[in-house]
Amino acid sequence: MPKRAVTITYLEMLAPGWLRAKLNPEPPLRILECVLRQPDLCKFMYQWVGRNWDWKDRLCWSDDQWGAYIADENVRMWLASVQGSIAGYFELVRQAERNIKISYFGLLPECIGKGYGGYMLTEAIRLAWMWDAKRVWVHTCTLDHEGALSNYLARGMKIYKTAAIQDDLKPDA
Repeated sequence: MPKRAVTITYLEMLAPGWLRAKLNPEPPLRILECVLRQPDLCKFMYQWVGRNWDWKDRLCWSDDQWGAYIADENVRMWLASVQGSIAGYFELVRQAERNIKISYFGLLPECIGKGYGGYMLTEAIRLAWMWDAKRVWVHTCTLDHEGALSNYLARGMKIYKTAAIQDDLKPDA
């Protein structure tokens, strides 16, 4: 199978004061935590948001794996909505030494380009700091939306590492 070059960029924020907040646009985005742990919802959002960005690392997970993941007290998930419709979601994962990873973050295609990404990322970072973070981090890659890296940088995150990998090219790509 052919391979494609992918660059992964790792970013971090080491203090809440680094956050450069983006205001909520109109119509406003609502962000609600999914307190009830629902593996099917987590799987659905991962697949729905990730289908345009070649998210594939969890596609092989069994129902038991999805259940164990979302049941973990170190995993939290939020849905974003606008005017009653789902707009996107993000997951935060608490790791050792009070590191909080923005594990997955994304908007649905019809909500991209409306200013929601900046506000949603502001809230994801703010919520990570409220979870007693010492460090908030994320990685993005060249397969993600072209504005992903600039959004992370605009919110105040700093690049601390890059890596180049070869990824399997899907037959339909």
